[in-house]
Amino acid sequence: MIKLVSILWNSFKMALQELKVNKLRTFLSLFGITIGIFCIIGVLATVDSLNREINKELSSIGSNTIWVDKFDFTQMGPDFPWWKYVKRPNLKYTEMVFLKDNSKQSKYVSLFLGNGVNAEYAGTTLQNTILFGVSEDFAQIQGLKIVQGRFLSESDFARGTPVCVIGYQDAEDLFGAPQYAVGKMIAVNGRKLMIVGLIEKQGKSVLDVGFQYDQSIITSNIFFSSLFVEKNVGRNFIMVEPKDGVPIEALKEEIRGIMRQVRRLSPQDEDNFALNEVNFLSKLFDPLFATLNIAGWAIAGLSLIVGAFGVANIMFVTVRERTSQIGLKKALGAKKRTIMTEFLLESAFLCIVGGLVGLFLVWLLALGLSSVLPFSIFIAPRIIAMAFTICIVIGVLAGIIPASQAAKMDPVEAIRSK
Repeated sequence: MIKLVSILWNSFKMALQELKVNKLRTFLSLFGITIGIFCIIGVLATVDSLNREINKELSSIGSNTIWVDKFDFTQMGPDFPWWKYVKRPNLKYTEMVFLKDNSKQSKYVSLFLGNGVNAEYAGTTLQNTILFGVSEDFAQIQGLKIVQGRFLSESDFARGTPVCVIGYQDAEDLFGAPQYAVGKMIAVNGRKLMIVGLIEKQGKSVLDVGFQYDQSIITSNIFFSSLFVEKNVGRNFIMVEPKDGVPIEALKEEIRGIMRQVRRLSPQDEDNFALNEVNFLSKLFDPLFATLNIAGWAIAGLSLIVGAFGVANIMFVTVRERTSQIGLKKALGAKKRTIMTEFLLESAFLCIVGGLVGLFLVWLLALGLSSVLPFSIFIAPRIIAMAFTICIVIGVLAGIIPASQAAKMDPVEAIRSK
């Protein structure tokens, strides 16, 4: 154990000496390692952070829910047959009630309506904010948090009371400070609404699926329907969350049967509704993630190969410069594996230094990107561990031939060399 520690320490000192004595040569040789590690950590950390943020946002809107909609998410694209789906009937409150009463596998069911509106207070007009009309289970599905006041009550939903909860940004724009919002009366499309609750600040969002709660007003679906005729409703669907342990596919089949029943579709008729999984949104980013990972690994691979040749060159020069020292060590009884281990460890330490520089550059990049992106770049420990494992492997591969040459030297001829 003491011998191993001694070898490690000597190799570390030799690596530092190489960095100190031949700064430019070592820097240029390790530059490839630095760029390679920078690419690997940078790309993986960005993709991992983006994926983490998407999953967080999907969780906040009910990642395991089904949206009963007239539009099919899976058909979205440049060739989307909008004419086929736009003619489908909108989802109705009575259909939501029927679905809720007859579903045995659902935990929560809520109608969701949305449209752009203008909100006014004391001469201040908020242009094109979003008014959501929802039913009783909406807050449970979405996990909404009210930081001041309350959410809509059962009587509010039953009677269509003109009350609402407001998003943090909308409250700030209308009243100057969000904490002054509760109890105020605002006008929405000419109708009065009393604010009874303030929604917790959500912050910037990566996904744009119509749930920007910072800039929204939420009221009951009954009051919402009194403002708009059915054909003028912008968003319209039913949210269904399964009971614990219920497979999503089983819930979809049950919903399909109930919806076909309530719409009186014959066995020959195709569905005039779509069942969309919220998790499908995360799959839309998979091709982007795959492309970024491939590009990152390609650039990193090329840089690491160049870096490996640079480190190998350093080690060849180092072996030549220390030939007499190697001969002396062997003459004093040092074994081949000891000489080889010292040079392999020195090569690995040099690559680790290059990796540390790359990690530092990624940290600086993460600080900069986190200030402008709608999510923070987080460098996971597993990514750092993988990067330094790559450094060690590259170091060993780059140093194995020079180390082998050093280990095979004849001690007499090595001592006589100049």
